[in-house]
Amino acid sequence: MLFHPIEPVGRPPFLGWQGVVPRRAEEMAHECIDRTLARSGDLTGLYQRLDPALITGEVVSRIMPHLEEYVDDVMYEHHPVLWDNLPRRVKGRIYRYVEHNLPERVDAMVADFGEELGDLVDLRALMSEELRQHPDFMNNILQDAGASTFRFVIRSGAVIGLLLGVALAVGWSVWPSSWLLLGGGFLVGLLTNWIAITLIFRPRERKHWGPFRIQGLLMRRQPEISHIWGQRVAHELLTCEKVAHAIVHGEKSGRTRAIIQKHLRPLLDQSTVLRVSTQMAVGASGYTELKKSMNDRALSASEEVFRDDAFNHDRARIVAELIEERIAALSPEAFQSLLRPVFAAEEGRLMLAGGVCGLLAALVPVVLVGL
Repeated sequence: MLFHPIEPVGRPPFLGWQGVVPRRAEEMAHECIDRTLARSGDLTGLYQRLDPALITGEVVSRIMPHLEEYVDDVMYEHHPVLWDNLPRRVKGRIYRYVEHNLPERVDAMVADFGEELGDLVDLRALMSEELRQHPDFMNNILQDAGASTFRFVIRSGAVIGLLLGVALAVGWSVWPSSWLLLGGGFLVGLLTNWIAITLIFRPRERKHWGPFRIQGLLMRRQPEISHIWGQRVAHELLTCEKVAHAIVHGEKSGRTRAIIQKHLRPLLDQSTVLRVSTQMAVGASGYTELKKSMNDRALSASEEVFRDDAFNHDRARIVAELIEERIAALSPEAFQSLLRPVFAAEEGRLMLAGGVCGLLAALVPVVLVGL
């Protein structure tokens, strides 16, 4: 009931069911993002850890081998006659000018993106969209990190249910009432699930009782959950490629274009040869269209950089380390607040479901005895 079914079955909430974790995955993920990366200052700090100079070098190294091709594409798209008629020597000057000035422009642009990253991408919205496409994501995290925990809960639940069932059977032998059996079966199922949920989260703080150390089963696995959470989020959900796509195509894409235009416009405006020849041939409006086309080509070229698997993997490692550090450093109270609200909202249903299962189990001997 915690993890399955992943997709809703029947007609929830009363005539159907969806696993607690898949149904509450978005809420849990938002809480994680809020506590680790969502604040603007946190994103800026993360960006600095990603090494902006390395990002600049990666962008420039990817663009430079295709620089002439990019310039040709932009010019042929809007002014093919002008570009065809320019002497090769003039074109060469334009190529060299762009090649000489591009690294400085890209460096300034990357710095601007770092300062405004918190405003350019909505991590909560991005996470929500990814979870809709991967509804089993949170299941995998908790099952990977807490596999032994949940196995223990299942085994202990069976033992607790057995002991309570034996006590109920003894009571029924003294007072053989079908109502006692049915009511007791309901209470046994309800108590079994309540005890299992309690074992997962309580006690929140580690307590010492003689030689024993007692803490909620999931709470004591905070380091493992932090590690797996960081790895899975960084390598599967919030990859550099997906964040870059959100920056370019998301709600704030207009601001993204403005930043690119701010830094690339001087490449055209300060190139006397290109500016004068273009304005003479096609006028001011044609020159404006050329700049717009250059911005669009820069956007697509930037996205191509972040599709590189090796680059993504290396940057994801840094993101994963930061998320792991932040979650591992949470106090037990704060860490519990990541997970507990999800289960607390469904605790009543889980206990009721246990009671119903206990009632149905008790109904079997009642029917058999009645026969």
